[in-house]
Amino acid sequence: MTELAGKRALVTGGSRGIGAAIALALADKGADVAITYERSADRAAEVVRAIERKGRKALAIQADSADPAAVK
Repeated sequence: MTELAGKRALVTGGSRGIGAAIALALADKGADVAITYERSADRAAEVVRAIERKGRKALAIQADSADPAAVK
């Protein structure tokens, strides 16, 4: 499906669990996806590779979403 083709999404906490599932679902619908993670660099890289295998662009950003300085 390509309902989100040309769109970009940011999923906080996207390296595992519900966040990873949401990131993958958005990619399935055609979106390019950036995810944030706090400590799970390996898991974040796995999610990025899975999104890229779907033909979408992906990016993992290490940041604590609860920290205003990190969000900037």
